[in-house]
Amino acid sequence: QVQLVESGGGLVQAGDSLRLSCAASGRTFSGMGWFRQAPGKEREFVAAIPWNTQYIYYAESVKGRFTISRDNAKNTVYLQMNSLKPEDTAVYYCAAKTSYGGGVSSPVLYDYWGQGTQVTVSS
Repeated sequence: QVQLVESGGGLVQAGDSLRLSCAASGRTFSGMGWFRQAPGKEREFVAAIPWNTQYIYYAESVKGRFTISRDNAKNTVYLQMNSLKPEDTAVYYCAAKTSYGGGVSSPVLYDYWGQGTQVTVSS
């Protein structure tokens, strides 16, 4: 049974930092990513880390502030979020894909999803 378990969300002030974690189990993946969804908006891409390349991908809105990383031994992916802004407020989801290629930023490419963790940034 595949499980993606997220943790680390919370309520912070603008300029603060948070680290989200996503522990994966149940099978191997070709890569993982983070998405977020604010109320009334579509789910949007945040960052992705494929397993088979050295490249890491970020949405323009988070470049320079967020860092995605992985711990192979723990089968866990992290999202370090610095200099948080009120517009970063959303439910954050980790996702895992099983196929290679085809891009990384579309939610339809991902096969498994975590339950989501709320991040709220106050001004």
